[in-house]
Amino acid sequence: MKRLILATRNAGKITELHAILADAGLDLDLVGADAYPDIPDVKETGVTFAENALLKAHALARATGHPAVADDSGLCVDVLGGAPGIFSARWSGTHGDDEANLNLLLAQLGDIDTPHRGAWFACAAALALPDGTERVVEGRLNGTLRHTPSGTHGFGYDPILQPEDETRTCAELTPAEKNAISHRGKAFRALVPVVRELVG
Repeated sequence: MKRLILATRNAGKITELHAILADAGLDLDLVGADAYPDIPDVKETGVTFAENALLKAHALARATGHPAVADDSGLCVDVLGGAPGIFSARWSGTHGDDEANLNLLLAQLGDIDTPHRGAWFACAAALALPDGTERVVEGRLNGTLRHTPSGTHGFGYDPILQPEDETRTCAELTPAEKNAISHRGKAFRALVPVVRELVG
C-alpha cells in the first residue's frame, strides 16, 4: 500500500483527509507527521498560504521519501485587505492564542457595521513528491463576521464567522456540518484528483 504523509500532528485533520480519500476509493496508508518524530517542524516563512503549504509538503517529502500533503489556512477580512491572512494564528503576537487573536480582531472591527464585515476562511493544500513535483489547490468558505462570539465547537475564529446562507457561526455547526462546507474540506476534496494522478 502506498504511503501518503499529512504534515500535521492534528488527529482530526488526518481523520478528515482519510475519510475524503476513502470516499474517493483511494486506499492509501495515510499517516501524520507523528510517524516521523525525528523530523523537525518547518518554519512557515512563505508570504501566501500556498507558499507555506508547499514548504511543509516539500520538507516532509524530501525527508521521508514519500509523497506528502500539507495545508495552510487562515481568516481573511475584506476591510482589512485580506488580513490577518497568513498571520491568523499569531495576530495578537502570540502563536496559537485563539482567544487573544479573536479579541484583538473584534476590537479592530468594533466600528464596522454588519454589511461591511465580509470575510472568508482560506485554505491552500499542497501535494509534493520526493522528486520535487508539486501541486496546490485551494478552498474557501465565505461569510460575515459576527460582533460577538457564539458557539463552542471548532477553534480559532470559528465563533465569529457566519457562513453564507447560514444563521449559525462555524462554532455552532456540528463537526460534520462544518467539514461539509469548510475551506479545508473543499481544498482536500480538490486534492483528490491530484492524489489519484500523482500517487495512484
